[in-house]
Amino acid sequence: MDSPRILVLGANGQVGWELQQCLAPIGEVVAATREGQYGYPLDLSDLSATNSALTDLAPDIIINAAAYTAVDKAEDEQDQAVHLNAELPQLLAEWTSVRTVPVIHYSTDYVFDGSKQTPYSEEDVPNPLSVYGQSKLAGDKALLEMARFPFIFRVSWVYSARRNNFLLTMLRLLKERDELKIVDDQWGAPTWSRDIAQTTGLVVHALLHDSSLSERAKGLYHLSPTAETTWYDFACSIQEKSGIECRLQAIPSSQYPTAAVRPANSRLNSDKISKVFGLRLPHWERSLAACIESMERPE
Repeated sequence: MDSPRILVLGANGQVGWELQQCLAPIGEVVAATREGQYGYPLDLSDLSATNSALTDLAPDIIINAAAYTAVDKAEDEQDQAVHLNAELPQLLAEWTSVRTVPVIHYSTDYVFDGSKQTPYSEEDVPNPLSVYGQSKLAGDKALLEMARFPFIFRVSWVYSARRNNFLLTMLRLLKERDELKIVDDQWGAPTWSRDIAQTTGLVVHALLHDSSLSERAKGLYHLSPTAETTWYDFACSIQEKSGIECRLQAIPSSQYPTAAVRPANSRLNSDKISKVFGLRLPHWERSLAACIESMERPE
């Protein structure tokens, strides 16, 4: 039997890079990036070329880890955000609508306005407050409405040992400054990109080895770690685990204005993916410790 072909779009991102490692034992991974540094050059801004690449590659499963994630810049760069976050998923939805090819896509807590007092479930009605959230929601809807076998994983507060994220920013600022002010009235769950990729790998393995699962399990899932925290407490945990001296001060969001409005509540209920696939992410502090430890170990 030929090795299944797994196409990863956005392979140089936080999740995409981890996916390459996690999926390697499962099948032939085609890692697509603009520069082609991982083997396959593909400019996702060219939808015609992307459509042709899909047909030429004929993947057995598609994982879309590409996204426009500059939340504040999206307020001024709406066209770029809409292209990657809405138009690209729509293309994937249309291409897979007539094929038995599952497509896995990552969504965000920013599709919610954060006004709910408890964790959001997959049944809660989205109400994005930002261009970023609106563009991501449009992509979600296109996949759910048109793709034959869509799998959408909503994640929140993603960090990793590479690219731009809260963890790396904090590690840099802790060394540069004597005091930092961190927002303490926004709640969520920091999510290590490796946990997302490993969970995705388990889902991919299950889909490739059970032909009926794509139909039975397709849909929207929340993928969030156990427990919850605020940005301030997240920063305190980073400081504790890294051992860097710095004074941290908790502040309300009103003292840290941003171009895009953030949801005050980004907590996601992940019971559904646990019930359907038997998967649950670790406690966020356990994963943070593992991530920092991996950064300190020599390659």
